[in-house]
Amino acid sequence: MVNILDWWIAHAPDHEQGGFIGRMDGQGKIHPEAEKGIILNTRILWTFSAAARLMPHPEYRRMADRAFDYLLRHFWDKEEGGFLWTLDHRGLPQETKKQVYAQAFAIYSLSEYYLLSGEEAALNKASETFALLERFSRDREKAGYLEAYSRDWFLLDDLRLSEKDANEAKTMNTHLHLLEAYTNLLRANVADKQVQQALTDLITLFLDKFIAPETSSMHLFFDVDWQLKSHEMSFGHDIECSWLLTEAAEVLGNEILLEKSKHTAVQMANAVLTHGLDLDGGILNEAGPNGLTDTDKHWWPQAEGVVGFLNAWQISGETRYYDAAVSVWQFIERMMKDPVLGEWYWRVNRRGAPITSEDKVSQWKCPYHNGRACMEAMRRLT
Repeated sequence: MVNILDWWIAHAPDHEQGGFIGRMDGQGKIHPEAEKGIILNTRILWTFSAAARLMPHPEYRRMADRAFDYLLRHFWDKEEGGFLWTLDHRGLPQETKKQVYAQAFAIYSLSEYYLLSGEEAALNKASETFALLERFSRDREKAGYLEAYSRDWFLLDDLRLSEKDANEAKTMNTHLHLLEAYTNLLRANVADKQVQQALTDLITLFLDKFIAPETSSMHLFFDVDWQLKSHEMSFGHDIECSWLLTEAAEVLGNEILLEKSKHTAVQMANAVLTHGLDLDGGILNEAGPNGLTDTDKHWWPQAEGVVGFLNAWQISGETRYYDAAVSVWQFIERMMKDPVLGEWYWRVNRRGAPITSEDKVSQWKCPYHNGRACMEAMRRLT
């Protein structure tokens, strides 16, 4: 963990324009005029807030403080509320849409910063963002949350999180990170009844809608009426959900949902172990009804795999899940760590060759998955 965090401390801060650089490519070249994305900033904020809570290193606190300050000064929309999607390299608004996924990461990271610092402004802004989502995004009639809004909170025609996604109204990915965010907001403010109810509803939605009982894998895309619009499986999201679902029910303190979530978590881990864990110990990326569709191994499913398999082992006592966690970690050590430039590769192919055309730092390449996996492993094994 220390190596990961030290790498980001050394390379991520933008000492010219403030905040953090928007992009470092796979050859280690910084692109100083790259846009700055909300996902990178909030994930840095969460990671270093969590790390500073675990290990009170002054550099970790300074990184968290830097991320918090930049997030509120530049990404927060002072007129309409909510957080903007991207800024230019100078910190001026660029893409001003309100992606619900991004609001979720703001809540997640601000809650963690509050737990570190006791800074009321962090909790207040997390709670304000929660209220905006409950007002504008939540579908009170049909359940769930809609995906994306304009700067002034009108539903967009293009709802996609990225060009790789289907343009559908309700997605697993956004709901998964709302689950994660509302869990942390409740951890920061345990008496908030509205957050309790919203988290209860999200857990139930995963158990009833997103997780397919016949496969123990998640459906990825639905329309507004909950008609299924995809049949792909994402092994990384499945194993990530397995432990986030358990964590959500634990923080909520609902024993019935906790037992259901634990049972489901083990089933999901078993499905990933059976279908998504390759012979070399790495987790494959995606599959469809007719088999594997993407056999590359991305950095983040490996990180989530360590945590998800440890979680399944703790729940079930079955050593095969512990062994799976170890095998994924050994794969990370062998194949994902970059011995030249540091940090982890974005992905390697099935033969283990790094795809160096992918970035080291970007809107999506961040220290949250691998940093969190290290912290969770430390917590669960000590």
